[in-house]
Amino acid sequence: MKKESVVLTTTDSNPAADIHRQLRGLIVSGQLGANERLPTVRQAASDLGVAPGTVAKAYKLLEQEGLVVSRTAAGTRVAESAALLPATVMRRIRDLVDEASSTGSSVDDVVNVLRVVWPESAGSSQSDA
Repeated sequence: MKKESVVLTTTDSNPAADIHRQLRGLIVSGQLGANERLPTVRQAASDLGVAPGTVAKAYKLLEQEGLVVSRTAAGTRVAESAALLPATVMRRIRDLVDEASSTGSSVDDVVNVLRVVWPESAGSSQSDA
């Protein structure tokens, strides 16, 4: 997970629930793609100013819901089945959004061009098979 693309916040009442809710929202909305890595428990705790156990509790809830998979040495990653799109597609979409925004392109224009280009690409890849 890129630090600059995602900012988590917590309240004093229940920081583990806040972290869980925010990460869950990022995953189910597609903002975090399949296999994207979450920060380590220690890094997230340091960034948020909470105890590592608080972050671990939030990650455990996400794991119980099947949204993330935690493995020793591989860290915690978004589960394949939880994400709307693969991580590589999400990265390219973010790059497209950044580039389009920096050139002043409208979201409607970008989406309309994508809709036109999509059938062309899908048709050529199907005929290549």
